[in-house]
Amino acid sequence: MEIRAYEPTDEQGWVRCRVLAFLDTAYYDNVLQHKEKYEHPAIELVAVIDGAIVGILDIEYEVKEKTVCSRGTGLGGMIWHIAVHPDYRRKGIASKLLQRGEEIAKEKKLNRLEAWTRDDEWVNLWYKKSGFKQVDSYLHVYLDGNKELSGHIGTEDRHLIPIHAFAHYVGEERERMKRNFKRVHDCVCYEKVVG
Repeated sequence: MEIRAYEPTDEQGWVRCRVLAFLDTAYYDNVLQHKEKYEHPAIELVAVIDGAIVGILDIEYEVKEKTVCSRGTGLGGMIWHIAVHPDYRRKGIASKLLQRGEEIAKEKKLNRLEAWTRDDEWVNLWYKKSGFKQVDSYLHVYLDGNKELSGHIGTEDRHLIPIHAFAHYVGEERERMKRNFKRVHDCVCYEKVVG
């Protein structure tokens, strides 16, 4: 296996890897057709086996404090994507990508990495085993159909009819949200000190 910098010619393999890696997670419908481009500098890595991209890691990082990360002091990096193709899981690929990402982060004088994920138990366990600490959370709430939208989402234009909505819930009544809506996910922030 080779871990190397992402190249523009990797885009199709990157997208395929990400789509397949996310299919059996709480992010199953977060589909991208193109690789994201970042406003700030980024550490972009791929894991390659026999010419195929089997793992990805993107860390957008700060050159000025508080421009990418949501917490902490000093310069940080935000892990936007870390994923392994399902046929290659449990081979240490994500850990090797993270290790290389951390080495580069240290070279860039970053002092921490931040990552947000949803409530997939195995993903959260991986972050914890990788030395991350949970530092924050809120809810991702999906509202679907008239019953769930009624009284929560509306419009002043009678010709514009909401069908689906996605919202962040940052209040204290999390259990009520989970009871009232079919699809609710904990969105958890992890942080790891590097350097």
